[in-house]
Amino acid sequence: MGLINYIVPFVILLTIVVFIHEYGHYYFAKKYGVGVTDFSIGFGREIFGWNDKSGTRWKICWLPLGGYVKFFGDRNVFSQSEQQNIIKEYNEEDQKKLFILKPIYQRSIIVAAGPLANFVLAILIFAIINMISGKDMTPAIISEVQEGSPAFIAGMKKNDKIISIDNKRVESILEVSTFINTSTSEKIEFLLLRNDQEISIFVKPNLIEGKDSLGNSVKKLIVGIKLSPLNNEFQKQPLGPNKAIYYSFKEVWFYSITSLKYLGKKVIGEGDFSQLGGPIKIAQITGQIAEHGIIPFFTIMAYISISLGLINLFPIPMLDGGHLMFYLYEAIFGKPLSQKVQEGFFRIGLFFLLFLMFFVTFNDLKGFG
Repeated sequence: MGLINYIVPFVILLTIVVFIHEYGHYYFAKKYGVGVTDFSIGFGREIFGWNDKSGTRWKICWLPLGGYVKFFGDRNVFSQSEQQNIIKEYNEEDQKKLFILKPIYQRSIIVAAGPLANFVLAILIFAIINMISGKDMTPAIISEVQEGSPAFIAGMKKNDKIISIDNKRVESILEVSTFINTSTSEKIEFLLLRNDQEISIFVKPNLIEGKDSLGNSVKKLIVGIKLSPLNNEFQKQPLGPNKAIYYSFKEVWFYSITSLKYLGKKVIGEGDFSQLGGPIKIAQITGQIAEHGIIPFFTIMAYISISLGLINLFPIPMLDGGHLMFYLYEAIFGKPLSQKVQEGFFRIGLFFLLFLMFFVTFNDLKGFG
């Protein structure tokens, strides 16, 4: 696949996801009367843009790896005296547009609205796919247990129906591999239906080098079972709006919790760091998936939107979660953190983000080696 086949789908996907994120900030800023001077997709020099009636500059910039919304009079305020000095710079009408003078709850909603917009986008995408393409409801019935495998040793048998994995209900044969490979337990609990009786079995999976559905190298958890739908026909059912939204919420929740557990293991030094990817890996996967059609493309868009929302809620200065952390302090103690402390946090946050970018980019490049 040529480089252009990676870049174009990736830029389209990222532009949509970033726009939705920033529009969440923008929408609530306008709702609470905050002035917005800039709405930018990308960083660096402006390629083109326009001004709307309220004076906001909407623009597209050269580096399409993010975006930002800039508020009227935007700056950090570290003390009440500094705030009073800023107020003196603006007339009474302009003061109403200052973000820093809004109540804490309004500032918090404006900041949190970006990540929340990403979750809403994912829910809408999944709901539309569930209504148009349908959701697979094929029962997960074991067609073969490989002799000597972890499943064989644990006592799994042919024709066992998998009801749940680690207390997560299995509603589709397609969920089995996902639930196994996202498990963080040393032994995975399977609830099986055998001869109309439910039995619980614990299986310790093997970790092997394998390939994903796109041919990329991955480490996979294997228990040694094969699953086949009856007559090789998948039972895909288009859903009504209510069920479609229900399963969309369920998917967003599952992916969010699974991602947090995965990152939690990385924080304590466990797990496989080689699977962490950055922009290069995401662009590669996006390009590969785009070749399979519009539905897979929008599916990966939903997952990346969830990831962007989650990451931005982390309590790291320079991210939305970092600002929310400062507002929580201000709400509890009645005043913002001192300038020295906030600047210290921002330096730590910048170092952490730069280190993370370097690490995931190194992983991406190593994957091409």
